[in-house]
Amino acid sequence: MVSAIFLGSKKHLKLAFPKDLRTEIRHHCDVLGEDAESSDLVSRSEDISKVEVIFSTWGVPKLDDEFLKAAPHLKALFYAAGSVKGFATPGAYDREIVISSAWAANAVPVAEYTLATVLLSLKQFWTYSRRVSETRRFGHDLEVAGAYRSKVGLVSLGAVGKLVARKLAPFDLDLLAFDPFADAEAAQELGVSLISLEEIFSTCEVVSLHTPWLPETEGLITGNLIRSMKQGATLINTSRGAVINEPELCKALAERPDLTAILDVTYPEPPASDSPLFALPNAIVTPHIAGSLSGEITRMGRWMVDEFLRYLEGQPLKHAITRQMLDRMA
Repeated sequence: MVSAIFLGSKKHLKLAFPKDLRTEIRHHCDVLGEDAESSDLVSRSEDISKVEVIFSTWGVPKLDDEFLKAAPHLKALFYAAGSVKGFATPGAYDREIVISSAWAANAVPVAEYTLATVLLSLKQFWTYSRRVSETRRFGHDLEVAGAYRSKVGLVSLGAVGKLVARKLAPFDLDLLAFDPFADAEAAQELGVSLISLEEIFSTCEVVSLHTPWLPETEGLITGNLIRSMKQGATLINTSRGAVINEPELCKALAERPDLTAILDVTYPEPPASDSPLFALPNAIVTPHIAGSLSGEITRMGRWMVDEFLRYLEGQPLKHAITRQMLDRMA
């Protein structure tokens, strides 16, 4: 049988791999360790030296030279979370260690959050709920874009952006996207038209950010882009806070009270206690809740167990992260 260990944050391991999934894993594995954390590596060195497969989630140690030397038999790591950039190393790929991630499963709740906020934004939910609280009155002649022939812009068509496009497809919307790496034919199949970043911001009622945080995307969304948005438009960010120039965002929101920014991510995270974001009535900040939380984490564990079974059977893996993929991933 394959020698395996559960390694990472104990709290998240229990959510990612509950009892039923662990029972399934034990049918195929000799489990050497339950819920080991990085701080336990020295005391668990004997287990680490024998392990062939790691089941993990947030809190996995970096696969640096020291760890790889301590785990000479390691062949695969199944990561029930998102980005692998915090621990994947060239040394691991040199050793041809399989690294598989549930990043696509983590895209599901992010897309659901985005779908909900897009539809509410098209009804001016944020503006009118705030106005009712302030005036204690219902206004007349209310104006909303609505979900009929309105333009929704997606910045990046990665795993989340594509899933958002599919979830928005049943609605009578004009879906637009900016992604310099997107394939035009694939975008057409999604029902999305590719246009420039400037056009996205100047023409769409809602703009949703899904671009990864890379050196070339840091500060990509400037104050000038935000100021160019249509009257009453909404900006949604569920990607990474650093892709927005936050000081410029705050200035633009102060100048344009008709705009709304829904920010599930910020930079830094959380914002400093004196951040203008907390004082701006048209900035709605949520505490990074779009991604997998609580029971949603179990979905990622389920996907990784399925991936492990494919690995055992010698089938092609669906969620393996190659060395080449890392350069364009968050």
